[in-house]
Amino acid sequence: MTQNATALETGVVATAPGVTPGAKALSRSLWAPTLGQFGPAVEALAIPVGALIAAMLVFGLFMALLGQSPMEVYRLIWQGGFASSFSWQNTLSRAAPLILTALCVALPAQAGLMIIGSEGALALGGLTAAVIGHQMTGADPMVVKLAMAAGGMLVGGLWIAAAGAMRQYRGINETISSLLLTYIAIALFNHFVEGPLRDPASLNKPSTTPIGDANMLGHFPGLDVHWGLGFGIIFCVAMYVLVRHTTWGFGLRIVGGNARAAKLSGLPVDRLVLAACFLGGAASGLAGMVEVAAVHGTANASLMAGYGYAGILVAFIARQNPVAIIPVAILLGGISASGGMLQRRLDLPDATVLVLQGLAFLLILASETLYGRFRIFKPKGA
Repeated sequence: MTQNATALETGVVATAPGVTPGAKALSRSLWAPTLGQFGPAVEALAIPVGALIAAMLVFGLFMALLGQSPMEVYRLIWQGGFASSFSWQNTLSRAAPLILTALCVALPAQAGLMIIGSEGALALGGLTAAVIGHQMTGADPMVVKLAMAAGGMLVGGLWIAAAGAMRQYRGINETISSLLLTYIAIALFNHFVEGPLRDPASLNKPSTTPIGDANMLGHFPGLDVHWGLGFGIIFCVAMYVLVRHTTWGFGLRIVGGNARAAKLSGLPVDRLVLAACFLGGAASGLAGMVEVAAVHGTANASLMAGYGYAGILVAFIARQNPVAIIPVAILLGGISASGGMLQRRLDLPDATVLVLQGLAFLLILASETLYGRFRIFKPKGA
């Protein structure tokens, strides 16, 4: 009796005469249930969601220490980002650049690179688009918009590809180089906007010459949401298909898994890495073009609103999955949109939501250690 009780407590059933190994395995599985083939997918969703919930709880504690009601703060975040059609339109407008800048992190990550320079690519892409838009004033608006998009994507892609090239050909860490390139890009942006390209009419806020109303991007019919959101969704879906359902994407993922083995198998590792970096930078450059052509109408300091840095968080929460980036960007866009509500109602700084984003980033990084540790998420037989 004691032996049977011990076996039940530990979940181990001794093989007795007449008990087959299959029966033993079945008994063990009853005490260690799993989600079968859906386990990895559920794990990829459950752990980031759990990290976000933990971030909200820690943020609530922080608010309580400041004398605010955590439940009231949560309610205002919901109200400011998701509770009304106006809130949703504001959220979606903020999500558009986040979707594109997150791709700047997610695509090179498929090749095993950690690029964090999307803010710089966005700035230079926006500046390029503003210059092209002004120089082509009077041309067909559709041609101008296409030229602005192409120019922004080209400059942004080349800027991030430079970080990939330094990694592949000189062995320079791409995380450090892409971050330093961001500082250089912002310095170049400020130099041109405040110097050679400055509009003489922009007195208090240095800006480039406006691109003109005819060259501005329109909105979705019936919504106050610009077409940049559509560009981001299309880009994400296209990149998902490219990475997951093409031989090029398969080769890219092999490089990300083991670059040495990929090179030994004959894959063009350098070209794959540079192409992934270029596509990521092109996405950020397109985000800059969208901000100029849909929001500001010119290149100025407002272009650096932190979308490039927030895109890093979006990519990590989405686990570098291009399709998962879309809902995560909408979530982060809503949180960002609620900053004004917290400021008006609770007299908190508008940047309070940045504390929440920072906590989420830290806990998402910490949660990386949890993958593969829970038996319930493992496939059957693993």
